[in-house]
Amino acid sequence: MDKNSIIGLVLIFGILIGFSIYNSPSEAELALQQKRKDSVQAAERIKVEKSVAAPVEKPRQVMSDSLVNLQRKQAMGSFFQLTQGKTTYTSIQNNRLKLSISNKGARPVSALLQGYKTSLGKPVDLISADSSSFALVFPSEGRTIRTDSLYFVYRPKGDNHCFEARIDSATAIIFEYALPADSFHVQLNIRLLGMGKMISANATDVNLDWKLSSITHEKNKQLEASVTSVFYRYADGEVDNLSETGDDKESLPNTVTWVSFKQQYFCSALIQRSGFQKPTDVSVLPAGDSSAFTKHMAATFTLPYKHGENEVHKLQFYFGPNHFKTLASYNISLEDQLNLGWGIIGWINLYAIIPIFNILTNFNINMGIVILLMCLIIKIVILPLTYKAYLSSAKMKVLKPEMDEINVKFEKEDPMKKQQAIMALYRKAGVNPLGGCIPLLLQLPILLAVLRFFPASIELRQKAFLWAADLSSYDSIFTLPFTIPMYGDHVSLFTLLMTASTIIYTRMNSSQFSGNAQMEQMKWMMYLMPLIFMFSLNSYSSGLTYYYFIANMMTFGIQYLMKLSVNEEAIHRKIQENKKKPVKKSRFQQKLEEMTKQQQALQQQARKKKK
Repeated sequence: MDKNSIIGLVLIFGILIGFSIYNSPSEAELALQQKRKDSVQAAERIKVEKSVAAPVEKPRQVMSDSLVNLQRKQAMGSFFQLTQGKTTYTSIQNNRLKLSISNKGARPVSALLQGYKTSLGKPVDLISADSSSFALVFPSEGRTIRTDSLYFVYRPKGDNHCFEARIDSATAIIFEYALPADSFHVQLNIRLLGMGKMISANATDVNLDWKLSSITHEKNKQLEASVTSVFYRYADGEVDNLSETGDDKESLPNTVTWVSFKQQYFCSALIQRSGFQKPTDVSVLPAGDSSAFTKHMAATFTLPYKHGENEVHKLQFYFGPNHFKTLASYNISLEDQLNLGWGIIGWINLYAIIPIFNILTNFNINMGIVILLMCLIIKIVILPLTYKAYLSSAKMKVLKPEMDEINVKFEKEDPMKKQQAIMALYRKAGVNPLGGCIPLLLQLPILLAVLRFFPASIELRQKAFLWAADLSSYDSIFTLPFTIPMYGDHVSLFTLLMTASTIIYTRMNSSQFSGNAQMEQMKWMMYLMPLIFMFSLNSYSSGLTYYYFIANMMTFGIQYLMKLSVNEEAIHRKIQENKKKPVKKSRFQQKLEEMTKQQQALQQQARKKKK
């Protein structure tokens, strides 16, 4: 720092000190400020003392209560008497579900699933009373009435659990609940009895408002939140959903038959088989990392109202697991909430993976063994493709010395000529350079189908195998004192085994990538993919990474057996015999050679112009 800079800094520092001294209050001003402060504190103290010493004026309290009641009466009108009462709860249950219903609003406040536990060992409850609502909303006498502010009277009638909000003997709102045996669904009839004189004459419909915050149940909250959202089905059968990654809302323009607040392994759905009148408004909002919830979800339904004496809306709740067979049994596409993949991937899951899995689980064996057997069956089914890929790899291995000769011969030549020589060798030998890749590509949909199936399979939830305590979640063998971006704060052993075995498999089959630049680039991509999967699958289902690991190990065994059965010398003799035969060019090959010659001619012309 030079002399001028030092002088400048000293001057600035001096100006700041002088300015602060100049603007500081004098002793007289400080005394006056303190006097004002003491006066305010004394006045506040006298006020508090008087309020404590003064007797309680009961008449004034009565007047205050009367004022509150007057305000409530103005807000609720004819429904005022129904806003007073004591909250009680009624439980109805079977061997699968225990539902608690509050008399305030006649709404479900708890849905405990029998036999299911959270990752912390607590019962799975799909409803939080303080973070949910369910109410009929309608206009009345210039006001908006919500049934969740009314106290209902519980009147059981046989198997039906009835809650009545009765204004007089002929006018009432009735919620009728029924829980069939051995079921996750609840029948709900909303009956509007003589409500024509209470609901505004110009109203052609009433609304049904449903809000639910999804409680965190799984070990990996981030993964659970990433698959939690609002799903819905249009009357034409199409199933769609709001965003699973952020906040989203939509006013559905067409009739819907159900709306589901779907979580990773459970869902809460409201169903009307005849269809809810349009529009239906749905929304989802992330709850945040620090919350006990994953998402806040809401739906507002439109129910037609014709001012009849006794109008009934027949609905159905489903509070239960995302179990494919259970959801499919309702025949309304509830199972389409499960993300099993699109197109051929979904078909493989529907018609191959799930049937095989269901057959194996019927034997009541450990889920780890089920996955092992399922992998073995799939390997046997695709064995012809695996054999074809291995045979192509063996042919490429036999041709490698001749490929090396071509590389040396055309090292300083035009790359196009080298490529032509390589293709000519393939053609004479009767070898397809992509023969090993095509069978592998045909197997890719199966790998992707499995990638979709395991994270969506509730059968794996909290099922232990070896060191994995829960095959539906990651198998952490070590918790890191820090978080690695994209990887996490733990080490999954099955993921490491999967990665190592995939790299070894790639190394064993890398010979078929030798010979040209494009294949060499593919080889490095094949080495990179296991590392990408290691990062992306470290927090995924350990059942999935276990499957990929044993699939690799089975492939090693199959290749070893194929190596014993495939005679490379016989392959070499066959290739040499093929070279002696005249090769008939296909139209595609002829066209390709013509294009190559034209390109070479253009390159030569370009060189001549440069000279």
